[in-house]
Amino acid sequence: MSDILHERRGRVAWTVLNRPQARNAMTFAMYEGLFEEAARVAADDAVRAWVITGAGGKAFAAGTDISQFTEFRTGQDALDYEQRIDRVLSAIEDCPKPVIAAVAGACTGGGLGIAGVCDLRIAAANARFGVPVARTLGNTLSTMNISRFAALIGPARLKELVFTAKLADAAAALSMGLVSEVLDTPEALEARAMELAETVAGMAPLTLTATKVALKRLRLAGGTIQGDDLVTMCFGSQDFQEGVRAFLAKRPPNWTGR
Repeated sequence: MSDILHERRGRVAWTVLNRPQARNAMTFAMYEGLFEEAARVAADDAVRAWVITGAGGKAFAAGTDISQFTEFRTGQDALDYEQRIDRVLSAIEDCPKPVIAAVAGACTGGGLGIAGVCDLRIAAANARFGVPVARTLGNTLSTMNISRFAALIGPARLKELVFTAKLADAAAALSMGLVSEVLDTPEALEARAMELAETVAGMAPLTLTATKVALKRLRLAGGTIQGDDLVTMCFGSQDFQEGVRAFLAKRPPNWTGR
């Protein structure tokens, strides 16, 4: 069975990240599947809303599959990776149809990046959100993703999540505005996601598109964000290689700041 599943439910496109045995950790093929589906949703006049969720009820997506980082050696490897991932996130963010993330369980790292570019996020009570890279890999969010999350939850909340590497539970995510609703169970989450998708599918599509585009323009109004030096500093470091080795060996990393 595919690691990413797509179906149509009437006017709603429904995508499932489908690696529950790996907490739906994202492979590059899965990212590419999201990119391709974003193009299909945008081009299909019969589709009026898109839901993205994770299989198994225990994770939306627990980041990028760490095994894919073992060959990283230089800062350029990191820049190529971030460019590849931002291409996908931008395709979701720029989709003219409303996109809903239905989050149960872990939503961390790259998974949080996916949820963060969706227009609406709802969660099951077991959802957990975070960017624990300061504890795990020693890499960094791209500057574009820092911009996105600073606009979404504010700089102070973002610093708290990154600096402490803690995971916010569903109640905390609701309090900080990261999600708009919390449902008791993953089953209730799926039903509510479909109901919400049907609601927004019935709204004036140009109004929704205009709102999405205007908000992105406001976020980008400050001008071009320069951040390649920060990405290469982290991903090209000895600490990052140590973080990957430690993560795969299931041991604490030994940070040196180099």
